[in-house]
Amino acid sequence: MDVVQERIDRFLDDRRPALRGIADDLSPFAAFSSDLLRGGKRFRALFCYWGWRSVAGRDAGFDPLGAPVDQRSLDAVMTASVGLEFFHAAALVHDDIMDNSDTRRGLPAAHRRFEGLHRDGGWLGSPVGFGTSSALLMGDLLLAWSDEQISEAFDSLESRAAARSARREFNRMRTEVTVGQYLDILEENAWRSVPDAELLPRAQRVIVYKSAKYSVEAPLTIGAAMAGGTEHDLEALRGFGLPLGIAYQLRDDLLGVFGDPEVTGKPAGDDLREGKRTVLVATARRTLPAGAVRLLDELLGDPDLDDDQIGVLQATLRESRAVEAVERSIAEQVEHAVQALDGADLAPSARTQLARLAETVTKRTY
Repeated sequence: MDVVQERIDRFLDDRRPALRGIADDLSPFAAFSSDLLRGGKRFRALFCYWGWRSVAGRDAGFDPLGAPVDQRSLDAVMTASVGLEFFHAAALVHDDIMDNSDTRRGLPAAHRRFEGLHRDGGWLGSPVGFGTSSALLMGDLLLAWSDEQISEAFDSLESRAAARSARREFNRMRTEVTVGQYLDILEENAWRSVPDAELLPRAQRVIVYKSAKYSVEAPLTIGAAMAGGTEHDLEALRGFGLPLGIAYQLRDDLLGVFGDPEVTGKPAGDDLREGKRTVLVATARRTLPAGAVRLLDELLGDPDLDDDQIGVLQATLRESRAVEAVERSIAEQVEHAVQALDGADLAPSARTQLARLAETVTKRTY
């Protein structure tokens, strides 16, 4: 979506003078934000837009393939879509700090870039501490910029009821992804005190709240609410968005273990070094022999895993047949999502495009 990138660039260009007006030392905030926001697949922006079109396109006389009737509403939804991209960028910055990640989208993670500034400048104190603190503030600034755009989008809507409905969906998303992130780090740290039978449902809970709702369901319902969608409309889109969001994250979990760094922008097996207690891992533990489970538990989460050890863990997960189980689950969730579109009172063009997106977001290869 070139228009999204254009709006991102324009917003950051507009903010640079204000940062320079405070201090030239603030230039890294705009530069690092620009680099981070230049990558990504724009799925959240796409789902917000098509959530809007799914309701707005039902109006009589609306040509779904032509120019929208309500340019003001379209401009508002594009502004909201960009706001969601800024929110996502903030979440990535904070996530990389928590996961101690070195890279993001093929570049050093934000906290690593600030560490580099500290080292290159020969400044006092700890480069790591400076990098972490600075990146936390960069993430907070991206959140503030996200809310600027979201507020502008909702305030520009003609219908106050639609604006309130969209704000409720956005607020819900912010709460869910934040507590979902906590549940994720909780699993990484508390799994040994959890009965084995509970590990898989707890991993599934993380997927729902950290990713599925935030990545697909919420952008859809925010867009639909902006178009004046009813609660029935929003429920129809939730029926599509939640299972697709689960499938999306399951695919991401596979990529985090087996993905090509040239595709993912992160080192191979990065989730293994970070100790992610994913559905893939929980599924594998249910079928592996005790010795293999001990090996998995011993190695998972070691940040110093070498390529050979990563290879051993990858082979162990494959031998457990957990990969096949996750692939089956992805296919089932996509089927549930597409079935939810059948009979839903959505604009035909939006229904078609959402079905295509279901294929796109879950067929990424590793």
